[in-house]
Amino acid sequence: MLCHDLKAALDPVTWSREALELEPDPWQAEVLRSDSKRILLNCSRQSGKSTVTSILALHTATYQEESLVLCLSPTLRQSSELFRNVSRFYGADPAIPSRAESALRLELENGSRIVSLPGKEQNIRGMAKVNLLIVDEAARVPDSLYYSVRPMLAVSNGRLIALSTPFGNRGWWAEAWHSPEPWQRWEVPASKCPRIPAAFLEEERRVLGSWWFDQEYGCRFLDSQSQLLKKEDVDNMFVEEVSSWNL
Repeated sequence: MLCHDLKAALDPVTWSREALELEPDPWQAEVLRSDSKRILLNCSRQSGKSTVTSILALHTATYQEESLVLCLSPTLRQSSELFRNVSRFYGADPAIPSRAESALRLELENGSRIVSLPGKEQNIRGMAKVNLLIVDEAARVPDSLYYSVRPMLAVSNGRLIALSTPFGNRGWWAEAWHSPEPWQRWEVPASKCPRIPAAFLEEERRVLGSWWFDQEYGCRFLDSQSQLLKKEDVDNMFVEEVSSWNL
């Protein structure tokens, strides 16, 4: 039993398989085993991005005493849906008894907490020493809110995982995906998800059209259909290099 607990503590994939009876997809297993401090999950709708982050949230709270896991979503409804996954997995393996439970909060007897909050700055300003920060639907989280939560990781040297389907080629989420910053990135289009039938995707392509389909299922960052100039064209109008004059 001790060897099993140690293996589960060290390997979230083992814990997912044996405690939750859930077999992760290959890319999910890679995310669960990653030790990166900064992770971006650019994933299709219904690909399993919320599932894998919920597993990681509960594993962190279970095996890291006194840890604080903060799950941030744009709206209250989305916060509730994300936390519902956490509650379901906790019900499958309540390895650590709980001190308190609510619709958006789980506190364990080892001192760990998982808190899911909607994206309002006044709701999260007081949070500190976050060990794991999960930003759900990141493409729809405002820049100002994202910049205000990053300092929560300063003292704890915590991890940041942002997951989303693209929503235009703008905002911090798109900039982070294309930036040279050392994020560990996963791109998971619907074609790589074994639970989404190919016939369904063909129907979606016909009904939605290529622009919406490529964004929702293809993980592509696209300029708005009503946009006069492409972002790439606007960026090319500006030159960052400045030549010096010999006066």
